[in-house]
Amino acid sequence: MDTPAVEPFGATLEKHGLSLVRGETHTLQVNTGLLCNLRCRHCHLEAGPGREEIMSRETMEEVIAFAHRFPFRVIDITGGAPEMVPGLPFLIEGVAPLAARILLRSNLTAMAAPAREELLALCIAKRVVLIVSLPSTNPSQTDAQRGAGVAEAGIAMLRRLNAAGYGVDGSGLELDIVSNPAGAFLPVPQAQAEKKFRQDLLRKWGITFSRLYTFGNVPLGRFRDWLLESGNYGRYVRNLAEGFNPCTVTGLMCRSQISVSWDGCLYDCDFNLAVGRPSGGRKTHVSELRRLPRAGSPIAVGDYCYACTAGSGFT
Repeated sequence: MDTPAVEPFGATLEKHGLSLVRGETHTLQVNTGLLCNLRCRHCHLEAGPGREEIMSRETMEEVIAFAHRFPFRVIDITGGAPEMVPGLPFLIEGVAPLAARILLRSNLTAMAAPAREELLALCIAKRVVLIVSLPSTNPSQTDAQRGAGVAEAGIAMLRRLNAAGYGVDGSGLELDIVSNPAGAFLPVPQAQAEKKFRQDLLRKWGITFSRLYTFGNVPLGRFRDWLLESGNYGRYVRNLAEGFNPCTVTGLMCRSQISVSWDGCLYDCDFNLAVGRPSGGRKTHVSELRRLPRAGSPIAVGDYCYACTAGSGFT
């Protein structure tokens, strides 16, 4: 096995006089489950077709009640492919009045089915921010990560979203793109990537969008398996560790969010969910929480946290 020789993430924080603790919790992330129409090579949750872990209507009701109890600024709905969860419209309707920004993360292709026209109409009506993933403007690179034909379907969906007003100046409908590298390397600087995406998407397909974010792939789940099988695991993790940027720590998303899994249990982030490290060190259900985690309380870390702190970071 290709074993990385890296300093433990906690030790690196200490060496820089840092600790990873909570600030103000203002974002509620909701992971609706692992069901997905794609089986992406970089997926840290190993989501895909046939996965049965999805959020029930009862858990959605408890999430909505939780959002009623606390003043969240942002509610971030993710998966898997959230569009494939039957109760998603109910969840969106329930949380839409409770935060200034409602985010829905999509792989683009899951929203393309004709049966989801009503979901798109709901997102428009509630001014839901769509955060869509597109690894590359090069179709072959996207298909290599996500499967044959995915790039073409994704571009078609982006054009449909533009036609509905998403990503168009003055529409009030925000369309953001997330780009993850297609291989075992770190992303290019965000500003550089955004400039290229804007030029390529507009020139090739007439597509516009609001903003672009670049994130490194986290060496967990299916991506970790691929790294090990391809002999890239040690090199990749060392590159992440060598790219550690102490300036990213104060802005990490885990410092300001609480993440609810499909079964209603609470985590500091989606990556701790992937490895089963619950918030506060013990499993707590969303219905049981009577106060948000206090500022200064510790966040569970692992060496995979290097992916969130390399380069520009995962903020």
